[in-house]
Amino acid sequence: MPPESVDTYDSNLRRTLPERYDRRCKVDKALTSMDNRENRVDAPIIVRVWGMDADGRPFFQNARADNLSAEGALLTGIRHQLKTGEIVGVQYNERKARFKVVWVKEALLPGTLDAGVQILTNQRSPWEGMATSGDYPVASAGNKRRFQRHKVLFPIEIGFQDSRRSHIHTNATDIGGRGCYVETLLPLPTGTKVTIVFWVDSEKIETVGQVRTSDPGVGMGIEFLELDNAVQEWLQAHLDKLDDSVTGETAKGASSIE
Repeated sequence: MPPESVDTYDSNLRRTLPERYDRRCKVDKALTSMDNRENRVDAPIIVRVWGMDADGRPFFQNARADNLSAEGALLTGIRHQLKTGEIVGVQYNERKARFKVVWVKEALLPGTLDAGVQILTNQRSPWEGMATSGDYPVASAGNKRRFQRHKVLFPIEIGFQDSRRSHIHTNATDIGGRGCYVETLLPLPTGTKVTIVFWVDSEKIETVGQVRTSDPGVGMGIEFLELDNAVQEWLQAHLDKLDDSVTGETAKGASSIE
């Protein structure tokens, strides 16, 4: 089980953003070593998750599943309290299976959590065959995106061609040089053109974006359409540095505790 795992995410609402990020980085470091043991599909999918929450109440919601393998997955965007050891159902397309919650950790977005789930014995994986079909890239040590995505809270502003519509001030929870993912219960329709504004250091960056994926109850993926290569590289370097600096501080703090 990853270090600093928690049974519920209630304490996340009482922590500052740096504290939540610090705890997440500790867990993600452990997850990296776990992921190296087997190939995993690097293609987030939308699944249905149901079961009993930590208070014994039934729940049913959409979520994102990533780091897919024959043994399990990472579920993100869970809005209900879960406990380790509980059994949940997961459905992808027409396939369903039962999984055991092996760890739960606080997500960067307040009020949500991430969960690692492991398929039960004699259950057939809902995404069976994805890693060998050739339709999805398999993550491995030698196969990384040129513009690596970072799971950070990155402030952005979303605007619209219709000036009468109010701009949306929000945070991307997954961002790289070519696009981002915004968690929201009411995502925009696929194909919607938007303007994206964000800051890199003290420089304001504005570009046109388009909603490429729209997942009701979960969020939306937005592609940056008009960022030239130099700005993409600059943004990516900024995100890499941000991740490195936080991870470095986390490691330093852990060493001092030991």
